[in-house]
Amino acid sequence: MKKISILMFLLFSFVSMNGQKLVGAWERIYTSENGQELKSIVIFSENYQTISTYELSSGKFISSNGGSWNLKGNLMSETVEFDTENNERVGDKIEFEIELKENELSIVDSDMIFKRIDTGKPGKLQGAWLMSGRVRDGKKQLRDVNRPRKTMKILSGTRFQWIAYNTETKQFMGTGGGTYTTINGEYMESIDFFSRDDSKAGIELKFDYDIIDNEWNHQGFSSKGDPLHEIWIKRN
Repeated sequence: MKKISILMFLLFSFVSMNGQKLVGAWERIYTSENGQELKSIVIFSENYQTISTYELSSGKFISSNGGSWNLKGNLMSETVEFDTENNERVGDKIEFEIELKENELSIVDSDMIFKRIDTGKPGKLQGAWLMSGRVRDGKKQLRDVNRPRKTMKILSGTRFQWIAYNTETKQFMGTGGGTYTTINGEYMESIDFFSRDDSKAGIELKFDYDIIDNEWNHQGFSSKGDPLHEIWIKRN
C-alpha cells in the first residue's frame, strides 16, 4: 500500500509539473492557403486556455476558441466554452496528444508548432479572471459569475485576451487581445486584434489598477472613450 501511495504521488507530481510547464503564452506564425501571414497566440493559465488567430500585418481577427484544460502525461483534454468557428463544439470534451519541450509545444500528428513567449512572468495579473461587477456613481454593482453569460480575461506574463460568451446558448459576443504591462499601478494594453472592430488593432489603452480584497479594480476609459470601473475576480 505504501509503495502504491508513493507511485501515485510521483505520478501526480509529474502530471502537475508537466502541466505547470504549459502556463504562459505561446505563438505560431504561418502562411494561410490564400497567402496571408497569420499569428496564433495560445495563453494557458493554471486551469483555462485560449487560442486566437489574426492577420499579422493588419490585426484582422480570424478565430478564437477556449475553455478549461487538463494534462495527463502527453494527453491534453479540453472542455470547450466558446468557439467562433463552430459553436456546436461548446460543451464538448476534446482530446489530443502534445509534445512539450522547454520552449516548443507541438500538436502530435499536425503541423502545429508553437514557440514559447513567456512562462507567466512577470505577470502581476497572470491567471484567468471573470468580470464580477462594475462601480457606477460610486456604488458597486455585482453580478453572478456562475451564470452562463461570462466575460473572462486571461493573462500570461505579457499577453492578455478577454472574451464575452454564453456557455448555455453557445453564443459568442466578442474578444480582443494583445500585450500588456503593469507598472506602478498602471495597467497598459496594446491591442493586436479586436473582433468587433479590426481598426482598433495597434492602439494602446491605459488604466489604473489595484488588487483590493482579492478583487482586481480596473479603472480608465474603454476603446470607445467611455469611462469604466470594472471589478474582476480570479477564476478557480
